[in-house]
Amino acid sequence: MPIIHVQMMEGRPVEKIEEVIQNITNTVSETLHAPKENVRVLVTEIPKTHWGIGGVPKSKQ
Repeated sequence: MPIIHVQMMEGRPVEKIEEVIQNITNTVSETLHAPKENVRVLVTEIPKTHWGIGGVPKSKQ
């Protein structure tokens, strides 16, 4: 059972997260010849205060 964990910065619309889940599921299913119902996609949204770029939190950029 493939498990894919996606981490992204918070703030995207629910519809976009659902689209990512669907697209990843389809790609992994086709690539690995695994049934879609066996593919798991976990999305973790990270607060901008906890996402650093170049030593600075994204919330301060």
